[in-house]
Amino acid sequence: MDISLDGKVALVTGASKGIGKAIAKTLAESGARVMLVSRKIDQLHAAAADIQGDTAVYAANVGDLDAATACVAATVERFGGLDILVNNAATNPYYGATLGVDPGRFDKTFQVNLKGPLFWCQAAWDAAMKDHPGVIVNVASVGGLRAEGGLGVYNLTKAALIHLTRQLASELGPTRVVGVAPGLVQTDFAAFLVDNFGDRLAAQLPLKRLGEPQDIANLVAFLASPAASWITGETYVIDGGAGVRSASA
Repeated sequence: MDISLDGKVALVTGASKGIGKAIAKTLAESGARVMLVSRKIDQLHAAAADIQGDTAVYAANVGDLDAATACVAATVERFGGLDILVNNAATNPYYGATLGVDPGRFDKTFQVNLKGPLFWCQAAWDAAMKDHPGVIVNVASVGGLRAEGGLGVYNLTKAALIHLTRQLASELGPTRVVGVAPGLVQTDFAAFLVDNFGDRLAAQLPLKRLGEPQDIANLVAFLASPAASWITGETYVIDGGAGVRSASA
């Protein structure tokens, strides 16, 4: 199947490296014009230089709600519209028992991982998708579907993001709202988990490897494309078969 996004405009948060960069690159290679968003402008320029296609960059913290409105406006001004929003940026400042979290790190995790996507969706809807239906893709996590030691607070935000995906899909149609829930992917963001648990987990997976950013990007490109035009409200697990590994043991 040929995935074509010719004529589409996409905005990807957390796009300077890892999964976000792979998504931005894949969307651009599929024909979309792409606004890359992240906190550090130098990393954004480096990422954009590695992408063939029509791209622009905007430095913003996704937890800054004013930045959402400004960035979406800049995207519409630069490219003439906005068809695809990918809420990929996330943070995880706390690892440990859920009841051990302090209010500051709890609030930061929810500010970036849940409040951010909600208000970036609002900005995209108000500026573009209300009148010209588009696609919103929320990058959640398999942790939002099950309990995991050390990641309870992070996973709370991802569980809420999965429900937000369903909720917005019911409210915003015919704009489509879909989600992806990756397992452990080899990125800088997940370096602690990869370094400490990666080999053991990979050996247990039916596919015998951890995820790569491109694995996630391929799924996002499909979901954002007309090939997925009758899909909305669902979040798709992509984890190398972690959910079925006990059955294959």
